[in-house]
Amino acid sequence: MNRVVDFLKYFVPFSVILFLAQYFAMQSLSGKFNFLYSVWSIYAFNIIATFLVYLFLIFVNNNFSTYTGFAFLGASLFRMMAAIIFLIPLIKSDAKDPIIDLSTFFIPYFLFLLFEVYFTIRLLNKR
Repeated sequence: MNRVVDFLKYFVPFSVILFLAQYFAMQSLSGKFNFLYSVWSIYAFNIIATFLVYLFLIFVNNNFSTYTGFAFLGASLFRMMAAIIFLIPLIKSDAKDPIIDLSTFFIPYFLFLLFEVYFTIRLLNKR
C-alpha cells in the first residue's frame, strides 16, 4: 500500500498540471481547430491506464518479482492496443487534419508512459 501512496503522491499533481496545460492550450486553439476528442476523455484514458498498469506491476513485483520487467512490457503492449481502440473513431473519421487530434492524444500518452517508466524503474530497483 505504501508504494501506491508514494505513486499517487506524484501522479495526482503530474496529471492535474498536464490536464490544465492541455485544457487551456486546446481552449485557445479551439477557434482554429475542431478537436474530435475532449481533454476529459484523453486524460481519463491515460490516467486510468497508467494507474491500472502500475497496480498490476506492484502485484507482479510482490508475487513474482523476477517477472516485473516482462509484466511491464506486456502491460505496455496492452495499453498500446487500448490506445488504438480508443483512436478508432479518429481513424474512421474524415477529419480534415488528423495530425492535430493525434498529437493531442499522443503527447500526453507518451508523457504518462515516461512517468510510468520512471516508477517502474524505481520499483525494479527496490527489490
